[in-house]
Amino acid sequence: MVLIDTSAWLFALRKDYHPVIKERAEHLLLESDVAINGMIQLELLGGTRSEKEYARLKTRLDGLYFIEADRSLWDFSSKLAYDLKKKGVNIPHTDIFIAACALMEGAILLHADSHFDLIAKQVDLKVESFVSIINE
Repeated sequence: MVLIDTSAWLFALRKDYHPVIKERAEHLLLESDVAINGMIQLELLGGTRSEKEYARLKTRLDGLYFIEADRSLWDFSSKLAYDLKKKGVNIPHTDIFIAACALMEGAILLHADSHFDLIAKQVDLKVESFVSIINE
C-alpha cells in the first residue's frame, strides 16, 4: 500500500505537472493499493477552485483506500510528535499525522515534502521521496 501525500498529488494533478511524479502516481493508481486519509483529502479538496473541480476530484479520491482516524491513530500521532520534539525535530502536526497513518498501515509514503524525510531519519517510516527532483 502507498499513501500519497498532498505534496506529491499537487505535482501530479496541476496543469503544469511534474512528469516524473505524475507518471509514478498514475502507475501506482493502476498497479497498487493507493491510500488517502482525511487530512490529505481536506488539503486537496479544500484547494479546489470550482464545484466541478471539487466534484471531479472527490469522485476520484473516493475510490482510494481510506485510512480512518480512530483514537489509537491520534494517540500514536501524539506520541510520535512528542518523541520527535524530544529529539529536537520539529515537524508540523499535519505531517506527523500523515506519517503516523503510513506507519500504522505499514504503507510507503510517497511525497515531495522534506519533513517526511526528516521523520524517516528518526523512525521506521518507509518513504518514496521526490524532494530532490523538485529542487533541481
